[in-house]
Amino acid sequence: MVSKIISGGQTGADQAALDAAIKFNIEHGGWVPEGRKRENGVLPLKYRMQEMDTTNYAARTRKNVMDSDGTVLLARGPLRGGTLLTQKIALQADRPCCHIDLLAMDEFEGSLLLNSFVTESDIRVLNVAGPRLSNDPGIYRSVKAVIEALIYMQVLEEGIEFEAVQPSETPEQAGYMPETIEQSVRFLEKNLSFKTKSGIANLDDGHIASLYFSLGDTVKELFQLHGNRSPLVDRYFQRNSRQTHDIDDLVMDIIKRLKRTLEDDYQIRVVE
Repeated sequence: MVSKIISGGQTGADQAALDAAIKFNIEHGGWVPEGRKRENGVLPLKYRMQEMDTTNYAARTRKNVMDSDGTVLLARGPLRGGTLLTQKIALQADRPCCHIDLLAMDEFEGSLLLNSFVTESDIRVLNVAGPRLSNDPGIYRSVKAVIEALIYMQVLEEGIEFEAVQPSETPEQAGYMPETIEQSVRFLEKNLSFKTKSGIANLDDGHIASLYFSLGDTVKELFQLHGNRSPLVDRYFQRNSRQTHDIDDLVMDIIKRLKRTLEDDYQIRVVE
């Protein structure tokens, strides 16, 4: 199973891979040019990257290829520019490399191909490369969808299961609809069973994706997130760009905040 996702930190495909990793608590990283430069400025510090001692993009590309177990190239159509260079470096170094053309297949098919590549090549550290945002404005969402689907498949293949979750009452029964993530977490904390809260609190951070299967749809239904009309959705997108965030990101933010909250009171600790 992939335990770490790295990239060069550029806009578009690179950033999408890092954001997917962060969303599901997968370790992330990679090498970036000196000054953390990318096409639209400086890469934010929330991305835990290592800086090169040069601003040369090709140097950081080679470093990421060599520091990973394999590289996936996600693009729509023929490889060009830095993505083509990444492929050449990987082939010259005889490193595992997979090209997924998202014009020739949809995102789910791409994730199946990527999962096969990861499994057959025993990839633990996956390097992700592809076009920058200015060269393909839609590549961010496509790459993020592929990487997220890969994470889902790997969770299922590991057999990590979490029983379906159903709160004791709905917001309608309680007489109010949460409008913030904090209010949503308080509602869930109040209405989930002790067993469920303990299970969430003690789940390993690296398996946070498994909670999405058991709790994600419930959160969407409870807080009426499907129609994009709730105050909770409005507030979320006032703070986050719709270009890089969606409803699933909001759901995962609620789940991760809930887990952190429950850890204080429900996490099992070994007393020596």
